[in-house]
Order: sequence, then structure tokens, then C-alpha cells
Amino acid sequence: MPNSHSDDAPGDAARYDAAPRDAAPRDAAPRDAAPRDAAPRDAAPYDDVPYDAQLSDAVPVAAPVAASDGAEPAPETLPQHPLAEQRPPRLDLDGEWQRVSPRYVVVEVVGTIIFGFVVCLGAALLWLLADQTWALWVGVAMLLITVLNLIFEPRRVRSIGYQLRADDLLFRRGILFQRFVAVPYGRMQLVDITRGPVARWLGLADLKFVTAAATTAVAIPGLREADAEGLRDRLVELAESRRAGL
Repeated sequence: MPNSHSDDAPGDAARYDAAPRDAAPRDAAPRDAAPRDAAPRDAAPYDDVPYDAQLSDAVPVAAPVAASDGAEPAPETLPQHPLAEQRPPRLDLDGEWQRVSPRYVVVEVVGTIIFGFVVCLGAALLWLLADQTWALWVGVAMLLITVLNLIFEPRRVRSIGYQLRADDLLFRRGILFQRFVAVPYGRMQLVDITRGPVARWLGLADLKFVTAAATTAVAIPGLREADAEGLRDRLVELAESRRAGL
């Protein structure tokens, strides 16, 4: 049987054999050839520009402030927080404090002894007459408290002081828990002097003044009688002048 493929398209076989196998395609570009649309290397915009200048084009950098006459540059000031402006002013405690009389220690010691003696006596009577055991422990505790108060009484008296400032009177007292009271002169309504039996015997007096608010009554104890009267007249004068100015 004759071969059916031997006579089919003799020209096609000759065309295929005529083309060399190792020839490259006409349209294929060499691998190391640069693309037609690529810009030449010397056309790059940043080849001749320093690196710092390239960064300045992308991100703006603030120039440092030059110092004059060789001085150091001033530090950058940060914006103030809005809450910092709302803080109340600090209480000024650097003035000269006026002390009370040292003899006021005797008044405090006598008062502490009398109070402790009365409480201890009541506890002893309850323990002896009513056979109340808890009263004995109350009496012992009160005795210890009285002794501690007598030990710290001189220091407590030395902590009492006052200042006459431009617009108010500042009073302080206390050791562990200190109390500061500022009383404006224009709000004083009553200035009074009181004397107890022991204080009168020692020539001392207490100066008490009341303001528009009844809860802010302040008393300065342990003043000499002459000092108490002079301070009372001074406070009355300041109070009248401030109210007249209002």
C-alpha cells in the first residue's frame, strides 16, 4: 500500500528544512539591549544633585537657627498645656509669722490634765461601783492619751501663728494635720476678745473674729492682752476700709 504522506505538500517540507535551526527570530530583541522608550542614564533628574537636596525636595526640613556671637542656640519652646493656665495660685507661706505667747502652754496643759482627770475618774467609778470591766480599759486608754497630749503640747503651741497680709489674715495651727485659714478683711463682721480663768491669771486673751459665713470663725489663742487689743483695733480699721472701698 503506497504511503499516503509521501506526496502531501512537498513544498512545505522544503520550506521548513531551508530555515536554519539556530537562527534567532527577526522580531526578538537582544537581551542586553536597552528598551526603546527608556531614558538614557545621564537624563536622571537626581544624578548630579546631592543626597541632602533630594531629601529636601521630598520632606521639608526646618533649618537650624544660627546663634549670634558664638552663643548657644535658644531651646525650642513647647506650647503650654491649656490645663496649666487653670491651676489655682499657690498659697504664699513665706511671710513673717507672728507667734503666740509661750505662756499659753500652761493653759493647754491645765486644760488637758483637767479633761483627762475627769474621764479617768468617771471610768474608775464605773469599774468600782458598777463592776464594768470595759470602763477600766477606757480609763487606761484615756490616761495614755493624756500623757501623749502633754508631751506634744509645747510643740502644738509653737505651731500656732498668723500673718497680716495685704488683703487678708492668714492663720495656721497643727503639727501632723496643719490647718491654714485665710480671712479677707472685707468679710470680717465681728472681732471679739475672750479670756478664760487660767488665761486671765496669766495675762493672756483669745482673739476671735467672725466673717459672713458662720463656719469660718477663727480664734487666735494665747495672745498677750495688749497685743490682742492692738490687733483687734487694727483688724477693725482694715475691715472698715475694705468695706468702704467695695
